[in-house]
Amino acid sequence: MSKRAFITGVTGQDGSYLAELLLGKGYQVHGLVRRTSSISRSRIDHLHVDAHDPDARFFLHYGDLTDSSRLRDLFAEVEPEEVYNLGAQSHVRVSFDEPVFSVTVDALGALNVLEAVRHMKTPARFYQASSSEMYGKVAAVPQDENTPLHPRSPYACAKVYAHYQTLNYREAYGLFACSGILFNHESPRRGESFVTRKITRAAARIKLGLQNKLYLGNLDAKRDWGYAPDYVEAMWRMLQHPTADDYVVATGETHSVREFLEESFSHLGLKWSSHVEVDPSFERPSEVDILLGDPTKVREVLGWKPRVTFRELARIMVDADLEAARKEAAGL
Repeated sequence: MSKRAFITGVTGQDGSYLAELLLGKGYQVHGLVRRTSSISRSRIDHLHVDAHDPDARFFLHYGDLTDSSRLRDLFAEVEPEEVYNLGAQSHVRVSFDEPVFSVTVDALGALNVLEAVRHMKTPARFYQASSSEMYGKVAAVPQDENTPLHPRSPYACAKVYAHYQTLNYREAYGLFACSGILFNHESPRRGESFVTRKITRAAARIKLGLQNKLYLGNLDAKRDWGYAPDYVEAMWRMLQHPTADDYVVATGETHSVREFLEESFSHLGLKWSSHVEVDPSFERPSEVDILLGDPTKVREVLGWKPRVTFRELARIMVDADLEAARKEAAGL
């Protein structure tokens, strides 16, 4: 019988790539989706099949991270061997505008999932999506698993809570519970409000004359950017290892927003400075200036390493957005 995995946040960037990875490995995959009046499942539409098909291996279940009783019922019904908690309000800037919602989903939601796992007849192996934003005002460069945390947003504070609860449940209850401290990871499935996708989408639309200007915040912020499909493989590897632990997942390189602009626009033969304007409203009340991960542990213990370079990442995203912009221009 195939392994069963449960993914919260299955409709997001990481959730969709992880579902693809697990299905490719023969898993039966279950995903949590919120009930809304408008359906937004474009990232997983190609995976969804008739649940009544006797050969179906991908299933969606209505629920919410804030509904602890629903989570317990679902885990009791599905009995997954692996649970990946990827669901979150994941936009750092938005968390300043909606701090209570962000903390409720990202912190207490993770606790609800941990509790549901703990009460399973046979507790699943658990993965928590921790974030490099937890380092915030960094105490050292680069950052590894032992670097002190100094969060500088409601999002990051919530992720710190969930990170330490995962450690607590591992130590207090003996759960196989891991946290992946993932540095920025992008793809054509990245949400359009995130800076990398804003850049690649705008570059493509400017190239085709669909827009002329792009407004951004801090161009000097530096991040360790990788490719999302590479990073979900690291999540999976964590839950296959004999012992549970926490891992930094990163490329070990840092690049500024300005550099991402240069790579993206130059790929289309454009000069970014002719089209980009700085808008202070996009800047955070407290900025994280530099994030640079040290992936030594994940490389040495799990044998993981990134395959896609910074330049390749920017070009993959630009090419995908150029294709989308061509369809937009053609009215498709």
